[in-house]
Amino acid sequence: MVQRRRRRPSLLLVLLGLSGMLAIPRTSWAAIKLFLKDGTYQLVKSYEVRGDRVRYYSVERSDWEEIPLSLVDFGATKRGQEEEKSAESKELEQARELDKERFERLADTGFEIAPGFHLPKEEGVFAFDGMRVIRMVQSSGEVVTDKKRRALSMALPGPLLKNRALVVLPGAKAAVRISAVQPTFYVQSADGWGARAALIPVKSGKESRVLEKIQSGLGAGKSGELRAALATEREQIAPGLFKLKPAQPLALGEYALAELIQEKLNLDVWDFGIDGAPKAAKPPEVGDRPVPLSEHAPGDVPDQPKPSRAPRPQPLPPGPPPNER
Repeated sequence: MVQRRRRRPSLLLVLLGLSGMLAIPRTSWAAIKLFLKDGTYQLVKSYEVRGDRVRYYSVERSDWEEIPLSLVDFGATKRGQEEEKSAESKELEQARELDKERFERLADTGFEIAPGFHLPKEEGVFAFDGMRVIRMVQSSGEVVTDKKRRALSMALPGPLLKNRALVVLPGAKAAVRISAVQPTFYVQSADGWGARAALIPVKSGKESRVLEKIQSGLGAGKSGELRAALATEREQIAPGLFKLKPAQPLALGEYALAELIQEKLNLDVWDFGIDGAPKAAKPPEVGDRPVPLSEHAPGDVPDQPKPSRAPRPQPLPPGPPPNER
């Protein structure tokens, strides 16, 4: 296993950092250099002339002070303020130019990977899912001892099992999530390490993810670094630019793109997760259909008029038979 070889930040990221620094005025607390005739100056918040005295608020001592008017060089003080404003204006203009370069640069400055889709010019690892170019994030792996293997080895007589260490990544899931199950990856680097890149499935746990196993010592099993790299289709499409695509669709889960140097793993990897296409919403079942709306609250339905019943026929009064009438 090789040591970490962290990729250097691109020039653009350095410029963006300078942009944030330049956007902050040097005199954020609005200090004024009150020059004296002996060539020195006092940093003041404000000052005013009162007769033959100059009263000022000292930034250094956070208090009001007074000095004789004859000691103050107002001409030098005014020139100093103008120079400060000019310097601040230049710095802000430089910051605006850097921001303009960052946000208003054309999208087609890099290699075109598909109609309308281009890679940035700077080095890095990128994924393309057919709809967007995704910038991959580099994560650092850590070598830890396999505690379960150690406990099992101590319980068995003799060196039956090799010592084992694990290369793990922090967190149960990677920060970068991809919906396509067979994305295309682009490794853009001046040293062409994309020719040595490997696609490795990562086993996810509760608080970490296992990238590979390292076995050593006496006992059964192989020694060295054990990992399960997946088959990829690799193509160099430009100087320093390699295209990698999984030979088969990836199962949902966690993965990493890693650099192998003489079959040894670089601990700094580009991890990601495959989530698959979002599930479509299920249509409501028959029993889940919404209840028709009503202007009456539940249980407050007004009484409905009961249907009227036809009157029952009344029996005839008793009388003589018909033939006797």
